[in-house]
Amino acid sequence: MLGAGDHAAAIEEFRRAVSFDPNYSAAWKLLGKACLALHDEAGAVEAWRQGIGVAQQRGDKQAEKEMTVFLRRVEQKGKG
Repeated sequence: MLGAGDHAAAIEEFRRAVSFDPNYSAAWKLLGKACLALHDEAGAVEAWRQGIGVAQQRGDKQAEKEMTVFLRRVEQKGKG
């Protein structure tokens, strides 16, 4: 869905995934990307913040690093 460009459907699926398993850091990361693709910066920021917290708890350093970079980019864009 996300790769096919159906961002709205992807958002629904990723929200469903994190409701089943809120500790699934990859789903939080992809949810943020899908939100951003639909210009929902606030949704992306919220997903990545939650995802960063999950990744920190799980010791998932790569996911934490990626979401931190994505989050900074959105926050910097908002300042510019």
